[in-house]
Amino acid sequence: MVKIGIVGGTGYTGVELLRLLASHEEAEVVAITSRAESGRRVDELFPNLRGHYDLAFSEPEVAQLAACDVVYFATPHNVAMNTVPELLAAGTRVIDLSADYRLRDAELWSRWYGEPHASPDCLAEAVYGLPEVNRAAIANARLVACPGCYPTSVQLGLIPLLASQLVDPAQLVASAASGVSGAGRQAKIDNLLSEVSDSFKAYAVSGHRHLPEIEQGLADVAGQPVNVTFVPHLLPMIRGIHATLFARLLGDAGGFGRLHQTLCTGAVRKLVRRRAFCRRAACGDVSPDAHGAWRQPLPDCRYGAAGPGHCCGHVNDRQPGERRVGPGGPEYEYHAGPARGDGLAAGRPAALNRRR
Repeated sequence: MVKIGIVGGTGYTGVELLRLLASHEEAEVVAITSRAESGRRVDELFPNLRGHYDLAFSEPEVAQLAACDVVYFATPHNVAMNTVPELLAAGTRVIDLSADYRLRDAELWSRWYGEPHASPDCLAEAVYGLPEVNRAAIANARLVACPGCYPTSVQLGLIPLLASQLVDPAQLVASAASGVSGAGRQAKIDNLLSEVSDSFKAYAVSGHRHLPEIEQGLADVAGQPVNVTFVPHLLPMIRGIHATLFARLLGDAGGFGRLHQTLCTGAVRKLVRRRAFCRRAACGDVSPDAHGAWRQPLPDCRYGAAGPGHCCGHVNDRQPGERRVGPGGPEYEYHAGPARGDGLAAGRPAALNRRR
């Protein structure tokens, strides 16, 4: 049994982590910390976890966490980077759900997050936790940096096309829309129901912190720097992301026939093959509920009435049989990313789903 510690278990990522670990036969959560809720039982704050955890929140103490085999940080950025070096020195593995170790360049991280990085020496060791790309490295890593939400949806959509050298890495566009829970659980006027409902708006247009993470991951695949125009939007729903991706085909890419082959039988199939968290629906299916490659939190879970998250993965050639050609060549539009909610409401995840 692997002994698990969780730092910051009261937010959306923390409670989702608790739900997932509750169905893991080899995981035992032995410590969960929260300064604000110290002494309060976990199942008192989250009644849906009754019968699954006999734990109370406690103050974070390095000695207690260092006794765990693995420690998760479900905290805002700038928390994990102050404690991770001590835990690694004690032999504890760390999985950071925040942004502290996603970027390999400490100066770049500081520029986007507005403060010096507290443990830059750990950045080179951190393994970027996108299992569809870094599965083997994750298995042996001491420090895993979990990807951000937008970077996951954008990278999974564009990686097969860049790996196949089909599109121009200098002309990538991602228009992505997220549910409100992506902003976290804290109270903010902008996230109130009366502010979000019946609304759809762009935000952080001048620059979102996930942009350098997206460009870093895509550049690794392309083998050269990439240029991404990234515009996030807020959707009037609780959770999920829908990313619409645009690019230009390279002149020698072989046209839409090869692009279609890549999406339906080539690089996309290779990316999601034997990946429990990805699904690839039949090509040509452009129904609202399933097309292309999609990803969901668990391979056989269904959360509430909203259903699982999914992504689209089809080519929009503007008009049937017609191409729109500009100076840079044919354009295409590609959709990718979890696109529907999965039943999280008012900070309470849906009923636990165990694998059958």
